[in-house]
Amino acid sequence: MLWKCSVCGFVYEGSEAPPKCPKCMSPKEKFAALSEEDAQKIYASDRTNDIHMEIIRLAMKIAKLAKEGIEINLDPPCVALFEQARDEAWIIKQRSKAEIAGHLGKGKW
Repeated sequence: MLWKCSVCGFVYEGSEAPPKCPKCMSPKEKFAALSEEDAQKIYASDRTNDIHMEIIRLAMKIAKLAKEGIEINLDPPCVALFEQARDEAWIIKQRSKAEIAGHLGKGKW
């Protein structure tokens, strides 16, 4: 069963709500049991949210590498490629962040 803290939104899994919220320390009374439908949304989206977070991490790594390449400044075509990679990494990162935000808005976190 999943329980949601009404103060901070933390979702807890267990047969009953925790004595206090692990995130904001609110008391047990601030938790409400999620419906089976809402719980299924969370379970179903768990892996795709993890994938989006990994894509964001990889995009940040690409941006960091591209920045290094830009700073080396070997020649104009090389720098241009690194600048393009940096810009594309930003777009990829923002797409995944927007998708996660969409999941949050639909209760799939």
